[in-house]
Amino acid sequence: MSFRFQRLDIWKESIILGKECFSLTERLREYKYFSLSDQLLRASLSISNNIAKGSGSATKKDFANFLYIARRSIFECANIIIILFEYKLISQDYMDQMLSSLKNLSAKIYYFRKTLITD
Repeated sequence: MSFRFQRLDIWKESIILGKECFSLTERLREYKYFSLSDQLLRASLSISNNIAKGSGSATKKDFANFLYIARRSIFECANIIIILFEYKLISQDYMDQMLSSLKNLSAKIYYFRKTLITD
């Protein structure tokens, strides 16, 4: 038996992205950047958490609101990734890869959300 969110591609992708963010936070801790590490970890977990919470909503409108929150967490992650690059803690290539993944997931959530609020 599985939960509804486990069948959603956006949730699956958010888990993959979360794992990548988790790996990055482990490296940040080695450099004693605990607050940036914790903030990135919380923001990345918020994406999958809000997709999961929303999937249990009683209405499509409520689910759409949780997806809106998940997208906002994506933008928070993107901001942190850019800051990490500016502080020279990650490479340009790594930043570009992460921002591309975040942008793609954001678009998928956006279009999935539209199917919920236009019905």
